Amino acid sequence: MKRYLAPLVCGVLLLAIVAPKKANAQSANGQAQTHVAAAKAAAYEPGQDFTNIFELCAEPKPGRAAPAEAVAPAGPRKVPPRSQWYTEPGKVFDNVYYVGTALGDNATAWAITTSEGIILIDATWDYSVEELIVNGFKKLGLDPAQIKYVVVAVAKPQIFGGARLLQDRYKAHVLLSEADWNVIEKGNFSPDIKPKKDMIVTDGQKLTLGDVTVTLYVTPGNTPGTLSAIISPIKDGNQRHVAAFYGGRAPFVSGDGVQYFPNEVAAMRTWGEQAKRFKENAEKAGADVFLASHVGIDKTLDKVNAVKFRKPGGAHPFVSKTAVSRAQTVIYECMQAQLAWRSGNSSNN
Repeated sequence: MKRYLAPLVCGVLLLAIVAPKKANAQSANGQAQTHVAAAKAAAYEPGQDFTNIFELCAEPKPGRAAPAEAVAPAGPRKVPPRSQWYTEPGKVFDNVYYVGTALGDNATAWAITTSEGIILIDATWDYSVEELIVNGFKKLGLDPAQIKYVVVAVAKPQIFGGARLLQDRYKAHVLLSEADWNVIEKGNFSPDIKPKKDMIVTDGQKLTLGDVTVTLYVTPGNTPGTLSAIISPIKDGNQRHVAAFYGGRAPFVSGDGVQYFPNEVAAMRTWGEQAKRFKENAEKAGADVFLASHVGIDKTLDKVNAVKFRKPGGAHPFVSKTAVSRAQTVIYECMQAQLAWRSGNSSNN
């Protein structure tokens, strides 16, 4: 009799261990799907399309590596053909101009004109800054020598690469958070594209130039010290608006030889929390213009082009009472889904 009891007891014990784990995984998946549904509901309305960042809600696959930046291969860097990154600059508002790239996975660049000079948000690659920003300004009737500040949202070469030229040639001040200045110092970047350390941004700091104020927030997740901004006023004839710019596109654990966060859970949790916090700050500020950090986030170039065809007094393609909140909701809800899935997976280990 005893020899039959032993397997029975083992089976009961195994069931007692496996059943709760399976239930936890199912519960976690249910929670994740609730967050995915919330993100999906926020991702699209006509004229404001955030379906590209809904990809952040993709369910993780077993064995998938933690998110990290690709490291550039050794040897001479290959500069992509101009046709892959160039796009014509465009006037978006009376005091906002697009001077960024055409690559969907690369950064935008926004020129904010003021009564005392120009604030530039992000500086594109070192190989594209001359054509996109310097020559782009001239095509728009702007003087690149009037660039007083270059706000660098993240310490990545597609964002800060052009800052060194603007710093050296026009004596523009370059601004990053302390954490991202440290990434530039320690990262595997070519020394000739690293801007000289200049102004350090703290959370909530206000940068005022003439009649425009940019409130800067340190919103880590994409890098340890990613910057986001609320810009006011944005001018459209007699109308006044408030713009919100959220730095980065996704959470990363490391990049360019620098560890950002201990693990992907920490990166995702931080990114989600910061998206929610920035959403609240933007709503309090009355932000009704979303300026993307990457052209793929909201199909920026389609909207820049649409401005050219806007009828007098017609709706502005960039103005939306809900766009900023919806973009941040997609990021936050997708991060909550990712965290829920991982909590379920960890219970199975």
